[in-house]
Amino acid sequence: MSHASTLNAPATRTQTSTMKPLQRLLATSDSVAPTIARLTLGLVMFPHGAQKALGWFGGYGYSGTMGFFTGTMHIPAVFAFLAIAAEFAGSLALIAGAFSRVAAFGIAAVMAVAIATSHLAHGFFMNWSGAQKGEGFEFHLLALGLAVIVMI
Repeated sequence: MSHASTLNAPATRTQTSTMKPLQRLLATSDSVAPTIARLTLGLVMFPHGAQKALGWFGGYGYSGTMGFFTGTMHIPAVFAFLAIAAEFAGSLALIAGAFSRVAAFGIAAVMAVAIATSHLAHGFFMNWSGAQKGEGFEFHLLALGLAVIVMI
């Protein structure tokens, strides 16, 4: 079995324990369930990342998002940049199947912070009817769950 096919094949317990740590971190599973989780997370997060990075889908683009994160939310610029990169570049990496665990970790971190800082106070449910102020955290929890599946 070639080195490339070793990284793409489902890892057995013996293979996983003998892989170098960096190889394990960068390997992407081609098993069906993790692939579905990876692609779903990447495809769902892409529009959100594109809003923040490019201004697509009604977003404010990079400078508008950075201004909101740093000015209104008082997030340090380095963390604001990492959040935008995690959603945009991370979604592309997940779709491509490259650096999946790293990308999923970045998205998981963004979702956890979003829950804790912005959405927990508004309850569980999203604001489908416009009857409540703000959005609940159900979307973020689903994305976090998919990210954990990809990381494992």
